[in-house]
Amino acid sequence: MTARYDGPIIDAHHHLWDLSLRRHPWLEPEAGERGGLGDLGPLRRNYLPDDYRRDAARQNVVATVHVEAGWRSDDCLGETRWLETLDKAGGVAARYVAHVPLASADAPALIEAQAAFPRVVGLRDILSWSEDPARRFAARGDLMSDPAWRAGLSRLARHGLVFDLMVFPHQLADAAKLARDFPDQLFVLNHCGSPIDRDQDGMRRWREGLAALARAPNVTIKISDLVAYDHDWTLESLGEAILHCLDCFGAGRAMFASDFPVAGLHASFEGVYDAFKAIASRLSPDEQTALFFANAARIYRIDDLSPPPRLPA
Repeated sequence: MTARYDGPIIDAHHHLWDLSLRRHPWLEPEAGERGGLGDLGPLRRNYLPDDYRRDAARQNVVATVHVEAGWRSDDCLGETRWLETLDKAGGVAARYVAHVPLASADAPALIEAQAAFPRVVGLRDILSWSEDPARRFAARGDLMSDPAWRAGLSRLARHGLVFDLMVFPHQLADAAKLARDFPDQLFVLNHCGSPIDRDQDGMRRWREGLAALARAPNVTIKISDLVAYDHDWTLESLGEAILHCLDCFGAGRAMFASDFPVAGLHASFEGVYDAFKAIASRLSPDEQTALFFANAARIYRIDDLSPPPRLPA
């Protein structure tokens, strides 16, 4: 067993919000449950750079990637403009994965406008859909096959933007087809593919779907917020899921991330990263560096001198 990682960390996925702006409909008091997360009450407070720095204080986080946080779709540029006003001390929100509703008639102009911000390195348009309204994020379940949505997606590669892919396990086969249909687009699967159904059949469906998606060389994975789906988690239960992700993608196409403050519903920041470090301690030092730092730096262009991301060989 290798020593536990103690080098620099890039947190490849977290969120910030100021609820006084009234731009996050899913966090309004009258909003119902979302994504199977349970009671959202603890999230209904401002979460700003100082809050993130407080939560991450005992970890060696040197830079972070802010991922769009459900800001109103009719004002997606507003979130990017707001992020530009925030204190970047400690590398918090050094890069952004912004939102564009890709099926919108305005998508071409919005993509170009988002790409004009140097810190925007990717886009996300959440695809996670369920027949259960309390689980679903996306309004529709057919976006990956929608011609207008696909036309929007086709514009990202020319700007060097990655696409953060968020789906449920039953959508992984469609995601694999999407990746094959867009071989020049780099995809980053969010939250390990969201293994939300914890029974034997549900976990089998997730494992098989993840292995199929990993066969597409233009897909990488964020190992993040497993505690959202495994509320009674143990180091062993997290380890089983994380090691399956690594078996599928390898350390060269994976990265660790917190998904704070959302993961804070079920774990502390310290608990999340201590679990990552314990599970990763069986890997080589180079593999650990890749997972905690180097892959995120490359894929999200944390080094200002780095070129747009290349597809894996």
